[in-house]
Amino acid sequence: MVFVVNTSEKSNKGIGHLPPSAKLVYKVLENGDRLTQKDLIRETSLPSRTVRYALGRLKEEQIVVERYYFTDARQSLYGLNVPRGEGIAV
Repeated sequence: MVFVVNTSEKSNKGIGHLPPSAKLVYKVLENGDRLTQKDLIRETSLPSRTVRYALGRLKEEQIVVERYYFTDARQSLYGLNVPRGEGIAV
């Protein structure tokens, strides 16, 4: 038996189906700032591996975008992929 997932339905789910760590990272990024992984670790008090997993899940759902960090090329900046003022259903 094969199930086909409609990607538009997947994006309309919001973040309610994601793990608590991804929801916390989303809430920290919700203020509109772009943060590095180190910033997110400091802000959430989560272990680095958990933050990486949460970012991976959020990027997979196309909720978070990763951008180049010109100040330090070894790091990336993460921000929400929605226009300011628009939220995602929780």
